[in-house]
Order: sequence, then C-alpha cells, then structure tokens
Amino acid sequence: MRSFRNGIARTLVVLFVLTISCSVWGVAQTASASGEHDQQIQADVTHALRNGKFKDVKVVVRDGIVTLTGTVNVYSVKRDAENRAHRRKNVRGVEDLITVVGPHVDDETLRSKLAEKLVYDRVGYGTTAFNSFTISVEDGVVTLGGVAYGPVDKDSAVSLVSSYPGVRDVVDKIHVAPLSPADDRIRQEEAQAIYGAPQLNRYAMDPAKPIRITVENGNVTLTGMVDNQGDKDVANIRANGVPGVFKVVNLLQVAGGAKKEK
Repeated sequence: MRSFRNGIARTLVVLFVLTISCSVWGVAQTASASGEHDQQIQADVTHALRNGKFKDVKVVVRDGIVTLTGTVNVYSVKRDAENRAHRRKNVRGVEDLITVVGPHVDDETLRSKLAEKLVYDRVGYGTTAFNSFTISVEDGVVTLGGVAYGPVDKDSAVSLVSSYPGVRDVVDKIHVAPLSPADDRIRQEEAQAIYGAPQLNRYAMDPAKPIRITVENGNVTLTGMVDNQGDKDVANIRANGVPGVFKVVNLLQVAGGAKKEK
C-alpha cells in the first residue's frame, strides 16, 4: 500500500514538473513570437516614412510595438506617420511620441484664423449651412465640437485644422448627424424658408455669415450671427413654419448683443 502511495506521489511530482516546464516554454515561445517580426516591421515602417516630411522621425520596434519619436512641422504629418505605421503588417500597436515643432501662434490668433478657414470649408458642396462647428484652443491644442452634416464634412474640418501651422494637437468632438431622408427634407425646406425671407436672404450671400441649420430627428437648431433681433425673430418664425419639425432651438446671436435662447 505504501509503495502504491509513493508511486502516485512520484507521478504527481513528475506531472507538476512537466506542467511548469510547459508553461515556462509557452511563455518563452510567446515572447519570442511577439518579437520575431520586429526587424521586418522596422524596415517596413522606415520605408513607409521615407518621405522628406518625416526626415526627423525615428522608429523603434519592440515585440511588435512601434514607437515613433522625433519632430515634425505640422500636426497632420504626425497623424500621417502614426497611420502609416499602424498599416504595416504584424504591427501590434503604435506609441506616437512625435513632437510638433512648427511656428508658435498664440491661442486667440490661432482660433480666429481657424474659425475663418472653417466657415469657407467645402463651400460649393451644398452642405455649408448644415454644419455648425465650435472651436477652442488652449496651448496650441485645438478642440473641435458641434454638429457635422455628414462624415465627409467632419473629416474635412479635422483635416483642415490638422494641417494649419501652429496646431500642436487636435481633439475631435464633432458629432455627425444621423443619416435620415426625413431630416434631409427638413434641412432643404428650412433653408428655403429662412433664406427665402426678403429680410434674411442676404445671409446666404457670404458663406462666412450663414444662418446655420442643424437637424437631428426632426429637431432644428439655428446657430450663427445675425445683425439684429428682428432678423433672429424672423428666422425663428420661418423655422417653426416648416412641416414635420418637432422643435426649434434658436441659438442665433445678435451682433453686439448677448446670446439668448428662444
């Protein structure tokens, strides 16, 4: 009986040793496998960043993780470098430590310049009046918010800001309005009703001064700047007159006055 028990004990010890050995071997194999492509990844990412705009970017690869360091002149190049690295085969992740070292622009000037650029973005595509973007800048970091008519309008706005000298980083908080034929019909009828009013048609002349019309699930929001309270009131009346509208939120600001919701 004692011999039987001793045999079982020896068997258990052998099994325990084998289990530990297999576990250690498995960890070693995993660690080896995770880094087996590093040399090829290094070559692939370096080749992908051969363009002169990446000349000061350095690439290090460890266990399939690409670390990018160095400097670029504009934020869009930093984004491009990260995207190119992500697309290489066997890359498990990218740590982007690239610093943007372009010209310094104070926050107020940068915000003013970017706001001016954004109001003219995608003019001619018929969606300008249906985008309502917000922009803030702190230490060169630009935060974009508001509502975009579609993903193309959002991407265009982010791309425009990312390519502007002085921008250090971009925080994208833009919301894309849901796809809806019913909302599209309301947008078109709102534009016709508002810009068709003799008192308001001048706001359609300059893309920098449109009355912005955003629509989500039948809810209409008006934003932008008008010359006087009368124009704001007329826009509100016309917007509420479109069939199928559930609610109109009038956030139009009157030039020289305080913002008042109606």
